[in-house]
Amino acid sequence: MKSITSIGEILFDVYPAGKKLGGAPFNFIYHIKNLSGDGSFISRIGKDEMGKEIVDFFDKHEIATAFLQIDDTLLTGAAVPTLNEKRIPEWIIEENRAYDAIEINDGIISLVDKSDCLYFGTLAQRDIRSRSSIQALFDRKIKYFCDLNIRQNYFSKEIVESSLKVANVLKLNVDELQLVNSLIYDNKIKSAEIAEATLNDYNLEMLCVTHGENGAIIYRGGETNSYNYPVKNVVDTVGAGDAYSAILCLGYLHGWDIERINILACEFASEIVKINGALPNDLSFYQKYREVIFNE
Repeated sequence: MKSITSIGEILFDVYPAGKKLGGAPFNFIYHIKNLSGDGSFISRIGKDEMGKEIVDFFDKHEIATAFLQIDDTLLTGAAVPTLNEKRIPEWIIEENRAYDAIEINDGIISLVDKSDCLYFGTLAQRDIRSRSSIQALFDRKIKYFCDLNIRQNYFSKEIVESSLKVANVLKLNVDELQLVNSLIYDNKIKSAEIAEATLNDYNLEMLCVTHGENGAIIYRGGETNSYNYPVKNVVDTVGAGDAYSAILCLGYLHGWDIERINILACEFASEIVKINGALPNDLSFYQKYREVIFNE
């Protein structure tokens, strides 16, 4: 089994009726751990009640806290989602939170150097402190999985371009693909050609564009695969993209063909949208997919 490390935000999605633990890098590695039995997570939380709840959650679910830093002054991350008429979340994300100040040390460098793949996104790069730490882990002899995961105005051309340059695999949604066209190509690329232009110009091994309820398209070399798994009984779509990313990453690292990756990733994401929040409470949820992965 491949060794996967994720770095970035961990936060609470704060709903009117309560809160759910989330953050794309954490959602991703939670799925990876429950699918593969392994996975390491690097982030920073506050020395507050929400931070304590995160530590308790990690202990309960046997997730290592060795790289979960605790900040004495900054609060734990929080986001307030509202569902639009299509039940898609729109987020208000609190600024200057603990995950904005992730620090790099020898232990983290050693962990990343021993990993097969490092997952990262753009939100945790919004602040120069965490951005410097994340980018200090670039250009090592490992694979890089970038889930662009644009939120609000927490991005820049420099952040996006630096991320594209290091990535082996890039996953983004159709709106983020248009953003790449605007930031990188000044909207000079035809919509149908943006994905392949990005794949080639940044020497990506694989690029995936998710289209929400319309499935996803994976590009690799001269290959393309489009797949749409029928979705029923949608509760909310929070975390669907993170679920897709987990299977995409595992499939990439294990050398699956892109059709197999896309089918399983779309199916897995379609199951996530049937539950409240991004993470299933019942770990038997993963059993079917573990069997597929381990019996490849």
